Amino acid sequence: MPKTYYVYIMSNVARMLYIGVTNNLERRVLEHRERAVDAYTSRYNLTRLVHCEPFGDIREAIAREKELKGWRRSRKIDLVHSTNPRWRDLAKEWG
Repeated sequence: MPKTYYVYIMSNVARMLYIGVTNNLERRVLEHRERAVDAYTSRYNLTRLVHCEPFGDIREAIAREKELKGWRRSRKIDLVHSTNPRWRDLAKEWG
């Protein structure tokens, strides 16, 4: 069975952003919510999944993560708006 890798964006009420990559999106989002990892995401309460993109190859996922991290904030916000205009938590029902 092929693995799926995800590039994802976490946010908070103030719309601060965190971009990451994982092979288990549900586990990773729950880790952010439980503040189990990443001082940045726990310090700023980045617990809402607002964007994710699946990939079949880890190298493609890492390349996309690096690409997004290199974008200006306004472009990242435009990306979230294009797929999730209300900035709703895509993982609200998890855990």
